[in-house]
Amino acid sequence: MRPSFTPRLVNDPFSDPGLFIPFLFERRALLFDLGDLHALSSRDLLKVSHVFVTHTHMDHFIGFDHLLRVLLGRKKSIHIFGPPDFFRRVEGRLSGYTWNLVQEYPYELKLRVAEVHQDRILTKTYLCRKGFQPERGPEVGPFGGVLLKEPSFRIEAALLDHRIPCLGLSLVENYCINIIKEELKKMKLPLGPWLTRFKRALYEGKDLGSEFPVTWEEGGLIKKARTFLLGELAERITRTSPGQKITYITDVIGSPDNREKMVELAKEADNLFIEAAFLDSEREIALKKYHLTAREAGEIARRARVKHFTPFHFSPRYQHMAEEIRGEATGAFSHG
Repeated sequence: MRPSFTPRLVNDPFSDPGLFIPFLFERRALLFDLGDLHALSSRDLLKVSHVFVTHTHMDHFIGFDHLLRVLLGRKKSIHIFGPPDFFRRVEGRLSGYTWNLVQEYPYELKLRVAEVHQDRILTKTYLCRKGFQPERGPEVGPFGGVLLKEPSFRIEAALLDHRIPCLGLSLVENYCINIIKEELKKMKLPLGPWLTRFKRALYEGKDLGSEFPVTWEEGGLIKKARTFLLGELAERITRTSPGQKITYITDVIGSPDNREKMVELAKEADNLFIEAAFLDSEREIALKKYHLTAREAGEIARRARVKHFTPFHFSPRYQHMAEEIRGEATGAFSHG
């Protein structure tokens, strides 16, 4: 069965960190970190609904301007999460430009920016047509480890230590609804946006006895094809399987407290994307710079009992030693 989403690193392991997570059969994606985004097309970026920034060092946040440039003039609402002091960083980027023409844009771009603290989340709204001035003081909500919760998945987070607060992130899927393409062909039903609506109805627990209309476009016109009972259609064209868990950890010191938080966050993940900035022979440098070594990355992956892990964010000093870094991490994961 194909997974609901297929995460991929935005850049190679020596370049700016970032994880792009597009959803199957949906014009939607999530983005972890905002480093250099030029490897992503405008089409990719226009799918992004939520961005989660671990911290605002340049290699994790310089892509904010690029994303904003692609979204300007679009009717879109995008949610951006970051660690404490995030409002000031976002407002600093926004204040660097002149917005005297945006009132003429036919569509409104809305930024919903959330600042994550140990026990609460503060949220502000910034409207393009108002020059990205915040609408009002922040809304305040509780934070108990979950940043975003939707019927099909949630985003869990932990504040980690990088000499500044840094978010570790996990995408946890409740369960996966797999579409059986062979059945669609037998029923002469096309792939299309209706599948997103169909899966959403199932995730939201709609009455299985209710009617569900299947529609698609032909010649630019919406054509109503057939109407099914939701449960009967689900029985024919879907199979369910356990959901995925994807964890993303970067720019953290391997202190005992951080290790415990990372292991808990990544527990039994299907794939852990974790930084391996230095070789263990240079652990003192890693400690000084508040980064993980490749050995530490592998140890954390082993303790968390992850199914697979991907080391990334290698220091440029190892430009021709990528396999050595991966080997050290894999060795610690396999053998301890």
